[in-house]
Amino acid sequence: MEKKSFIITEENVGFYAGEIGDWIRKQVLNANRKGVIFGMSGGVDCSVVARLCQLGEVDLHLVLMPYGDDMVRTQSLTHAMELIDKFGMPYHTFDIKPVAEALISNRFASNHTDMELCHANLRPRIRMTYLYQLAQMSHRLVCGTSNLSERTVGYFTKWGDGACDINPIAMLTKHEVYVLAHYLDIPDSIIRKKPSAGLWEGQTDEDELGITYRQIDAFIQKGTSGNNEIDEMIRKRIAWSAHKFAPIPVYQRT
Repeated sequence: MEKKSFIITEENVGFYAGEIGDWIRKQVLNANRKGVIFGMSGGVDCSVVARLCQLGEVDLHLVLMPYGDDMVRTQSLTHAMELIDKFGMPYHTFDIKPVAEALISNRFASNHTDMELCHANLRPRIRMTYLYQLAQMSHRLVCGTSNLSERTVGYFTKWGDGACDINPIAMLTKHEVYVLAHYLDIPDSIIRKKPSAGLWEGQTDEDELGITYRQIDAFIQKGTSGNNEIDEMIRKRIAWSAHKFAPIPVYQRT
């Protein structure tokens, strides 16, 4: 993973918001694409990316991809629509549940936990497949929305939400995302809610990780969370998820 070379603060947030918006526009122009497309979950990361695209005057299209009524039950739909209505963002909705249920298989599951996790990871892979189909048809880039804190501990699905053409917040800690969220006037309901990947009902990122974003951010910036036990957990997660960043091994005769 690249070394972080900057820190976004309340004092310089305007500069970085403008620079990242310009960066997105240049990526689209250099790729000779019409604009970008990405999934809108109603969370702070994708909301910030959407506003950065607007700041850079990039043509964007958002896709809400619920699994049945999960976005309604968790109020994610309400949050997403609050952002969309406030800033006039184009979008459409695609329910992935019929596709997911058609693909579910328990053939090789050794236990219930493995089975549930596989089913949960299937959803972001379906979402990314749908996004790339739309991107190809509409001549757009698929934009990623995973932040540095998530990427550091491998908290994303390989070939799912980890797949994208560009990612404007890949080197931003979760704290920096929140600094941008306030600057970009993201609705308070989105800023205040607990981060969740929406893998299952009641799921939150920090509960699943057993680590807070504040601790991960401190580890990134200072080399320690301030807690040796947490530091070891982070190091283990980095080691476990190394395959997500490594090039695909290929046979070569030596």
